Amino acid sequence: MTRPLAALILVALWLGAALLTVAVVAPGAFAVLPTRALAGEMVGRVLPVVFAGAIAVPAVVLGMVPAARRSGLAVTASLAAVVAAGVALWVVNPRIAALRAAAVMPIDQLAASDPRRTMFGLLHGVSVALLGLAMLAIVALLVPLARAAVARAPSSGETR
Repeated sequence: MTRPLAALILVALWLGAALLTVAVVAPGAFAVLPTRALAGEMVGRVLPVVFAGAIAVPAVVLGMVPAARRSGLAVTASLAAVVAAGVALWVVNPRIAALRAAAVMPIDQLAASDPRRTMFGLLHGVSVALLGLAMLAIVALLVPLARAAVARAPSSGETR
């Protein structure tokens, strides 16, 4: 297996995990757990792993595939994923956790006009947007990796 192909598989695996999280895990938690607070806590434990992957995977890809380091699209997409995930992981998510702790009660039990609930909604929206940006950036990273993998693939006439 070539390095570009291995990197392509790694990126596709992260993207699959992120899609599974947003399409199945998060909605499933809110559908089956007895309270929204518990569902939020569960999803809040999964998302840091997804965000960490959006930081690690592009770094690994750029380290292992020289063609990716020479691709403006790959470098830009990698930086976008790393920045989006880093801001979510180290800025937004800690603020959400602090807000939950300071609220003393579950956020959904606060009055709709409560500034803490409003701030939670804003931070949650920012976190979702950052995850979406990281996912789009990772999708963009697939393009130069696929090109590099195809360029390195042995032709049908070659022996292995």
